[in-house]
Amino acid sequence: MLGFHVGFLEIRWVDILDIALVTILLYNLYKLIRGSVALKVSIGFLSIYLLYLVVKATEMELLSSILGQFMSVGVLGALIIFQNEIRKFLLLVGKTTSLRDFTFSNIFSFGRSMEKDNYDISPIIEAIKVLGGTNTGALIVISRNDDLKFFVETGDVLDAQISKRLLMSIFYKNSPLHDGAVIIHDNKIVAARCILPVSDNQNIPASMGLRHRAGIGISEVNHVAVLIVSEETGQLSYVFNGKIFHNLSPLEIRRKLNEYLSGKSISKSIVAPEDGDIADQEQEKVQSA
Repeated sequence: MLGFHVGFLEIRWVDILDIALVTILLYNLYKLIRGSVALKVSIGFLSIYLLYLVVKATEMELLSSILGQFMSVGVLGALIIFQNEIRKFLLLVGKTTSLRDFTFSNIFSFGRSMEKDNYDISPIIEAIKVLGGTNTGALIVISRNDDLKFFVETGDVLDAQISKRLLMSIFYKNSPLHDGAVIIHDNKIVAARCILPVSDNQNIPASMGLRHRAGIGISEVNHVAVLIVSEETGQLSYVFNGKIFHNLSPLEIRRKLNEYLSGKSISKSIVAPEDGDIADQEQEKVQSA
């Protein structure tokens, strides 16, 4: 392949592309582990590896042998130590490269509007309106395509038609099902009392509790829309792709749900949100209030 020379080095265009791709990969890995213990562990691994190279270059056989044995199992050790970070990275890759949303119906925009019409979101909107008016906390996950089986299995399966009264009964403070999330898929309330992953994003405002963090957490790894009713203020929030839109009206919630169910929000979700997006959304809502 064509290239150019810098002194005695021959640099090909494919080498430049290779370096650029590795740089992007390392930068995204850094963003993934920034602010966590994994970053310090990675620095420790890198320090030991550099020490191993120095020891090997100076031909210190005993120390080189000891560090060599350590480095030979380094990959296995990294898989064990960084299992949570690796899982999060693979979920992010699987989410952004999913073929589920790239169908002929999506290309020609036929089937998506039909899929949206199959959803009756009015009972959901009416339910969160009442729940917000009574300061009753709620966490509702709505999925277009993924059945979220892993998270459904953590709760109680209902497989019931969407109903305003049913949603209000689930989140009633004395109900045994109120603690956790409701998952809605295929126009049905699939399960209640489900456990969701909590986001570790450091930019989430301290005013947001565990319910908000759980809603943001599942939206970071799945193409879902999340509705949150604050127990303290009764305010309604909408979460998609790790971004939270705080203090919305029922009309705004309806509009965003229609966008999600019609597939209009998918193109925005291909790129993961920047770390400051959550704080920016919160600041914008405060300024507009």
